[in-house]
Amino acid sequence: MKILVLNCGSSSIKYQFLNMDSQEVLAKGIVEKIGLKGSFLRNERNDGDKIKLTGDIYDHQLGIEYVLGILTSKKHGSISDLSEIDAVGHRVVHGGEKFKSSVAITPEVIKEMEHNIDLAPLHNPPNLKGIYAVTQLMPEVPQVGVFDTAFHQTMPPKAFLYAIPYTFYKNYGVRRYGFHGTSHRYVSKRACEILNVDYNKQKIITCHLGNGASMAAIKYGKSIDTSMGLTPVEGLIMGTRTGDIDAGVLLYIKRKEELSAATLNTLINKHSGMLGISGVSSDMREIMEAADNDNKQAQTAIEMYAYRIKKYIGSYAAAMGGVDIIIFTGGIGENADNIRELIMKDMSYMGIDFDFTKNKGLRSQETILTLPESKVKVMIIPTNEELVIAQDTLEIVKNL
Repeated sequence: MKILVLNCGSSSIKYQFLNMDSQEVLAKGIVEKIGLKGSFLRNERNDGDKIKLTGDIYDHQLGIEYVLGILTSKKHGSISDLSEIDAVGHRVVHGGEKFKSSVAITPEVIKEMEHNIDLAPLHNPPNLKGIYAVTQLMPEVPQVGVFDTAFHQTMPPKAFLYAIPYTFYKNYGVRRYGFHGTSHRYVSKRACEILNVDYNKQKIITCHLGNGASMAAIKYGKSIDTSMGLTPVEGLIMGTRTGDIDAGVLLYIKRKEELSAATLNTLINKHSGMLGISGVSSDMREIMEAADNDNKQAQTAIEMYAYRIKKYIGSYAAAMGGVDIIIFTGGIGENADNIRELIMKDMSYMGIDFDFTKNKGLRSQETILTLPESKVKVMIIPTNEELVIAQDTLEIVKNL
């Protein structure tokens, strides 16, 4: 079965086209700057063929038309006809409480997803645009929605509720949902495969560290806590998001600067985090370069970043009554050896015998970063959310 995986953002479409019989990626690429000047599609086929197409890509439907066109192109394509696409799997950020697992997309499911737009106004609308476009262009092809929030629906109320009047939860669904669930699910299972241990008997802490970052406590195969909340703002310090902050700080700044709610939202989502602290960039590579050149703000930003992660590791170990495996994934988690080193420094009391020598220079490869005698295993597991989406799509479509 051949499955097209789509991840639609506000002005982009990331995609992979997989042959699930061999789990081979036949093609992958991205459409960028949708609705903007200079929009383009970049496609790479599994045999190394690469192409970049520029054009006026006004909306997501036109962007997906470009994707379908390149996949069936005589010169650069991977298939000869659209009929070879057996199903389409969509990444959907917010599933609310309704969706506890991936689902086949029906008109009723689309209505429920539209209902959840209030919970993720920046993410769910472009996700839905991808679904609308495929429905229009390939109405007979089954579609599946795979939700970032679904994996975390096993959290108990003590972990997902906020200490505000309960009516806000009952009336508006205000609670912790968590995100990056597809990534947390994949890397935790993959680590257990590598270690040859039973997934349902392990206590695992997953650290998905990228421009957006989150952590999860996974006890015996179920997410029992995660760092992001109602929105992706809560938790770790991120590229441009605040992470955990005293709500009173926001009210104080709002009053002092006479900010509107919309401006405050932009402040905490777009101008804070590592960018706000360092004053340099939201890109960890540029911040580390500045820190190496004795930029004190950049140095402090890096220390704060690692410190927040270290605190979450400690709290999740306490919540689970211990930890067996700690996993680093995402662009920073997989590639920034100095960040991993800062986090793992002075952690031997937890039963972590971290191999600092082995850690140096390691980038984006499945690796055990602890010494053989270490009670707790620390690993790098490159994430593969597209494969999980394709696997879920395959299982659901087979049973339709």
